[in-house]
Amino acid sequence: MKKVIIRTITGLIFISIVIASVCWSIYSFMLVFLLVTMLCQHEFYFLIHSDNIKPQKIAGFILGAFLFLSVALYAHNISGFGLVLLNIPLACLIFVAEMYRKHETPFTNIAITLLGVYYIALPLSLLNFFYSPFQITGEFRVQLLLGFFIITWVTETAAYVAGNLFGKHLLFQRISPKKTWEGIIGAVLFGIITAFILSMVFKDFLFCHWLAIAMLIILAGTFGDLAESLFKRSCQVKDSGSLLPGHGGMLDRFDSILFAAPFVFLYIYIFIANSL
Repeated sequence: MKKVIIRTITGLIFISIVIASVCWSIYSFMLVFLLVTMLCQHEFYFLIHSDNIKPQKIAGFILGAFLFLSVALYAHNISGFGLVLLNIPLACLIFVAEMYRKHETPFTNIAITLLGVYYIALPLSLLNFFYSPFQITGEFRVQLLLGFFIITWVTETAAYVAGNLFGKHLLFQRISPKKTWEGIIGAVLFGIITAFILSMVFKDFLFCHWLAIAMLIILAGTFGDLAESLFKRSCQVKDSGSLLPGHGGMLDRFDSILFAAPFVFLYIYIFIANSL
């Protein structure tokens, strides 16, 4: 019972911070999610660091921060695309820096350093674009981004509860022995309900758009969850960290978002932004 209470309190604080950052301004969102990016990268590099694998942590943090900020500033029409292009030569500097470290596995270190950047910082930076369909008309609205998080939280909770109550058929036993098909069904059902409610509350978007976004979040998010489970299993740990009592680390909370964000981003720009 105590664990449930701790998990609930942590979850409410976490959700409140995310919602406040989304609704307050683009700058509050950029600040909070820049911090999220750094924390997720820290957990990633900490878990994978070993005698044979030594990623360039500081360089990874700098490149991840610059990637997030450059994409965010471009998404909000504060800077041009040229700033984003600077990420290419900066990434090349990782190779140069490794030449002076004299480690036995240089390209493994380079690969892990860059993976920590593009696996984490890139998808999180894309969330900044979720505001921009409205910026085409000069308006600041939070419907898409807020709806994205609401659907993610509701479907993840539904999958967790349904899996615990009815779970019998394992989805991917080798990677995640607790994830079940019953949990996925629960996520889909509540995803449909949430999409309908959002279409009633945020009437700028049709139900079909919210439904498509919900299905993308569930599908891509499930693989994101499995990918992080595979990563943790390879590192022989249960949680990515202990920053969030009852929930684990930041990567544990954002694993599904890291996969879902790029797919929802593409859907928004193909089917929504062009119609405004």
